[in-house]
This record gives sequence, C-alpha cells and structure tokens, in this order.
Amino acid sequence: MAKVKIVTDSNSGITQADAKQLGISVIPMPFLINGTEYFEDINLTQEEFYKYLKGDASVSTSQPSIASVTELWDELLKDGSEIVHIPMSSGLSESCHTAQNLAKEYSGKVHVVDNQRISITMKQSVIDAKHLAEQGMSAKEIAEYLEKTKMDSSIYISLDTLKYLKKGGRLTPAAALIGTILKIKPVLQIQGQKLDAFKKVQTLKKAKEVMISAIKSDLENRFPHLVKSGEIVIAIAHTANDKEAEIFKAELQDTFPEVPFVFTDPLSLSVSCHIGPGALAVACMRKEK
Repeated sequence: MAKVKIVTDSNSGITQADAKQLGISVIPMPFLINGTEYFEDINLTQEEFYKYLKGDASVSTSQPSIASVTELWDELLKDGSEIVHIPMSSGLSESCHTAQNLAKEYSGKVHVVDNQRISITMKQSVIDAKHLAEQGMSAKEIAEYLEKTKMDSSIYISLDTLKYLKKGGRLTPAAALIGTILKIKPVLQIQGQKLDAFKKVQTLKKAKEVMISAIKSDLENRFPHLVKSGEIVIAIAHTANDKEAEIFKAELQDTFPEVPFVFTDPLSLSVSCHIGPGALAVACMRKEK
C-alpha cells in the first residue's frame, strides 16, 4: 500500500515547527498588509500581525498560489506516496475549491477533503488523518472518514470589539456604532461552512456563560453518542488573549470533567483579521477513536 502524506494550511493553527514534529506539511496562508505580501509563520508572526491590525493597517487575506500547492504535491508524490490535503472550509475560502480542481490532474493520487473546519477543529482533523495513516488507512479511506464526520464539530467565538467586523464590511457602520454604545459583545459560531451570529451579550462573563451553555447543548443533544464512546474533545482558541484563555480553560474543565481537553491555540489569522484581538473561542469536535 502506498504511503499516505498529510498536507494542510496554516489556517489549522499548526506552525511550521509543529508540522516537522508531526511529520506533515503546512502551506502558509498569504496576507496582503499595506500592499506587501506576507506569509503566516514564515515572515509574519502572530505578534507582528496584531501589531499591524491594531495600527489600522490595510490587511486582507488571499489563498495560496497554485504553484505553491502543486510544487509541494509534486515533491511529496515522488516516492509513490498518496496525499490527503485538508484545506480550510470551502465556506470560508476558495482555496478548497481550487485544490479540488487541481487534484483532478493527479490521477487519484491527491484527495482534497472539504470537512468544513478551521482553526482548532481543523487541527484535530489533521491530527486524526495522521493517526489514521499510521494505522494503515489509504488516502481515499481517510478522506472518506473526514468527509463523513465533518459536521461533528462546533466553534463559538466571543468578540471583544465590533471594529474589525465593520472594517471588513461584515457589519454596517451604524450597527457597529449602536453596538459600541450599548457595549454589545457578539458571540459567533462556526458550524459547518459559515461564520454566523449566535447571540448578543454585554459582558465577557455573560459571553462565556453563553458559550458554555452552547457546548453543553451540543454534547447533550448533538453528540451524546460521541461523549459515551469517548470520541469528543474540547479545545480553546483566542486572538492575543492568553490570560483569559487560561481562565476559560479552567472553567471548562470544571464544567465538563468527563470530556478530554486537547489544546489552547491562537485562532487562525484568516479569522482573526475579521474579528480582531481579544476574542475568545471554545470548540467541541469529534476525535478519531
């Protein structure tokens, strides 16, 4: 059986250093900042990104170039391997559709998975794919598993400010002004393809209560079978908000002692540029048994 190699992009939150340890490949996402192109975790750190963002720089995202994808695939396939390629959700970027079209020229050697995840949920999919490859699954079988289980995850995100939703055109100036005056802190959700509004609150404490309640509902109503079988985990993501993330982690572990906690990671920069610093997120997702 051909060896299976795992490819993802930096929207997974997996750094280049982590990728080497895991034995996978991570394509850095490109950003255009004040007219200059940068690549996440190559010549753009988390700290530098938020410095630009807080300084009101012009920040936009892009998808990886076709050459950067195909050159990596060509190199990985030289030894007769097959590839499972896990990009960010097709509902959040065109990079998935681009990769799927490119894979058509590779005679079934490259399997592009749209399991509609990003950040910490996407990271878990990558880790699962690596484990399944080590257990002897083919690239096709791994891709089918990830597609089959793609809806077994949720992310809830509490924003500290409406400024960046307004700046990115996802909120009208009037709505942003009203929200600022009323000190509204929206809680957003990613469940499948889109980043959507979930609830409006006025304090971080209330936002955390809403997110914990949402996770509780998911565990009891959407994933009770996964809780019972030990195939569900919880994780935290944040945007330049380490201190609150650690506090929230302790609260979640107290609330859900029966559910394993896997990691606390920075939120993907592709999401962060639209929501700004100070955000806090929690996710529950399926983990292969």
